[in-house]
Amino acid sequence: MRLRHIPGSEETIAASPYVVRQPWEYRGRFGELFGNDNRIEIEVGMGKGKFIMELAASNPQVNYLGIERYPSVLLRAISKRQELELSNIYFLCIDAKALEEIFAPGEVTRIYLNFSDPWPKERHAKRRLTSPEFMKVYGQILKKDGTVEFKTDNQELFTYSLESISKAGWQILCSTRDLHNSAMAEGNVMTEYETKFSSRGNPICKLIAGREPAYTISEE
Repeated sequence: MRLRHIPGSEETIAASPYVVRQPWEYRGRFGELFGNDNRIEIEVGMGKGKFIMELAASNPQVNYLGIERYPSVLLRAISKRQELELSNIYFLCIDAKALEEIFAPGEVTRIYLNFSDPWPKERHAKRRLTSPEFMKVYGQILKKDGTVEFKTDNQELFTYSLESISKAGWQILCSTRDLHNSAMAEGNVMTEYETKFSSRGNPICKLIAGREPAYTISEE
């Protein structure tokens, strides 16, 4: 994926009080960053940040970390963040491959993956954020009963994800190929892409995966 570079974006991010510089220094003690022991939830590939900032505003008892690897995209999230009075959200400008270096085992309660790059070519399958390789990383940083939530409008990517997550040894706790017309729609927070694609009539797919098979609902 090629993005237009915005001159000065790296400098703006480096100077922003909303971005955690050298986040590996907080590994195992992110509670010190937030000043509390509340649970931590992260969004990998947060884009402009609409989803995670809405979550933070609605759930002050939860600490949120938005992860975006592209400075030019993160710059837009910072602009939105400046308009909000929140104390429970920070951003990280890192690659998802570095998650194990940033978070200690069991430090994260929930991981959100929203409208990730599908990497359609088979030779790029390992780059998909729901690949077995990435699921292994998530398993390292999540609590034992932690979950991964994934949304997409890409039917092929969703089919792949259902299969790859199961092959990685995870349980598909619930899933649907038509989120907005399912029981899973309750409490749903829309992302920018979700709003865009659903307005075109594209059904939205969602799954929740975990390693503790507490419940299983399928709405295939």
